Amino acid sequence: MLTMSEKRLHMKRMHRLRKDMTEIPEWMKEKKCPKKKQYLSGKRILPKGITGKESLTELMENSFNAYNGARLKEGCKLFVEKMLKDDVTVGMSLAGALTPAGLGAACIVPLINAGFVDWIVATGANLYHDLHFAFNMPLHVGSHLVDDADLRKNDVVRIYDVLLGYTDCLMATDEILRNIIEQPEFQKEMGTAELHWLIGKYANEWEKKSGHHNISVMAAAYRANVPLYTSSPGDSTIGMNMAGVELKGNKLRINPSIDVNETTSYVLAAKRDGGKSAVVLMGGGSPKNFMLQTEPQIQEVLRIKEVGQDYFFQVTDARPDTGGLSGATPHEAVSWGKVDPNRLPDAVVAYSDVTIALPILTHIALANHKKRKLKELYLKRDEYMKRLVREYFAHNK
Repeated sequence: MLTMSEKRLHMKRMHRLRKDMTEIPEWMKEKKCPKKKQYLSGKRILPKGITGKESLTELMENSFNAYNGARLKEGCKLFVEKMLKDDVTVGMSLAGALTPAGLGAACIVPLINAGFVDWIVATGANLYHDLHFAFNMPLHVGSHLVDDADLRKNDVVRIYDVLLGYTDCLMATDEILRNIIEQPEFQKEMGTAELHWLIGKYANEWEKKSGHHNISVMAAAYRANVPLYTSSPGDSTIGMNMAGVELKGNKLRINPSIDVNETTSYVLAAKRDGGKSAVVLMGGGSPKNFMLQTEPQIQEVLRIKEVGQDYFFQVTDARPDTGGLSGATPHEAVSWGKVDPNRLPDAVVAYSDVTIALPILTHIALANHKKRKLKELYLKRDEYMKRLVREYFAHNK
């Protein structure tokens, strides 16, 4: 016999049971799920088997269906279909040391030549090691599983698995660089765009002498008048050599304020001319921040009405939860005014190694988009700075 308490519990359980067990529960009926079709409207995941005959574009379209493969595909599509429109000004940041791995010659130079990158912020390491290529100093494929003390004894320097000579590459590059920055045109105060454009002029001549064309980022940027900036001028061997020659009276001085204002002027001019501004962030670090701070400089410091970057694509291996800038998401950037909140669907982050993603991005872009006319922003610096100053005083009387 059931007690009264057990009977009540049994009745409650029976109340919850459906009489017709074949009936679809109310909560599962489509009329109660108005967005179900919307959520399931994406392409069905049913790829064809890879044959080995596909182009990279076909491979990506067919097989990059989820996770970071899908994010990389989204980023490539964003770059090709939206960022490369004629009215978009594209800035690219380059973290770490990508040029020693050959990504300067393989990827960045072709993107510059195609008009796909309009201005660049890079670590000094990327620009310094780029000069080895310009000066025809060899770097070699090596291994990270070596005795570094033995490398030191044998006059070899290691960048993970890239090996280069200490005296006949590193120090030889320094010697040529010091000779360049001691020339008369360098004896003044300037920003890093002018510094790198002037060095690029010499790098271009060195390319001609060696017969290796289109291998130096600095030379290619000089020819295309793409301004190259570094956010930490002293944090590389270029800066170290500048400090060295200053000890004997060299007059070259870098003014970081010039860089802050010039980069800001590119973003503002893009918007004021009825176009859009895009950022392609290869890695994180200081170059990423320097590129993205252009919008807070406009809105927060100069008090000019603006809303943030239109397009955002980052490749990074940094996590967002550690609080570092390298892993900070575009959603977080919205809170700083760096990214337009209304453009978040056009903001993509792919968690990947840049040495994998950048060659893929470069190939997809060159295979699927015609070359753009060069914007030659280096030649427009004075004009854009005058416009920035006028608008600044219009908002700060």
